Amino acid sequence: MISTYELILRLVLSAIIGGLIGIEREANNRPAGLRTHILVTLGSALIMLISTHGFNNLASTGDPARLAAQVVSGIGFLGAGTILRTGNSIRGLTTAASIWVCGGIGLAIGGGYYVGGLTTAAIVLFSLMSLGVFEKKIFIKKHKVLVVQCKERFGLIGDIGQVFGRYNIIIKDIQILRNTDDDDCEKDELLDIIDTANLIEIHFAVKLCNDFRKNDFFEDINKINGVEQVIWNDDRIAYSV
Repeated sequence: MISTYELILRLVLSAIIGGLIGIEREANNRPAGLRTHILVTLGSALIMLISTHGFNNLASTGDPARLAAQVVSGIGFLGAGTILRTGNSIRGLTTAASIWVCGGIGLAIGGGYYVGGLTTAAIVLFSLMSLGVFEKKIFIKKHKVLVVQCKERFGLIGDIGQVFGRYNIIIKDIQILRNTDDDDCEKDELLDIIDTANLIEIHFAVKLCNDFRKNDFFEDINKINGVEQVIWNDDRIAYSV
């Protein structure tokens, strides 16, 4: 039997590691966040402790890995709940993978395999926090930025999205810029400001399909009520993927 101190240490350490990974996921507004990752990692550690030390008063002919093995397959149920599909876009795969690996980390910590658990946790945190920025810089060149100048109204974004859907355009990011004229203007400029007060500029970071029909697309999007101008912007530095 392990000591009470060792048992508490393993449970607390697994909760801390799961919490760190969960914080990163929650900071990026993902379906599973801090509490989910803590519970998964802590529960896995507890199951490993039960599997290896909870049946010492019974016959020693059992296999301590049988109970822990169910965690690997059982975590898939939680991971499936974080995967969302919208048209051709799938989100949540990274979060599902982080939940699954948290189960493995919990099993490692619960079994006293500290080096493997802590090393895995460090690699997971590095992958989620650092490689995400690197990935955006590498793959952002594959996307173009479409600037739509239009008059603000209800349902405008939805109408534009329908046109994007007809041409299999995937939206990676949206940024809305509004008219920000200064208040200290001349009186003769007041009417011009009123006329342009509801003008907005929407920047869409998009991914185009191989058979994209440019002319047909521009013709359809210019037919949308309120759209005044549609242009491509090659300056993609300010847009995240």
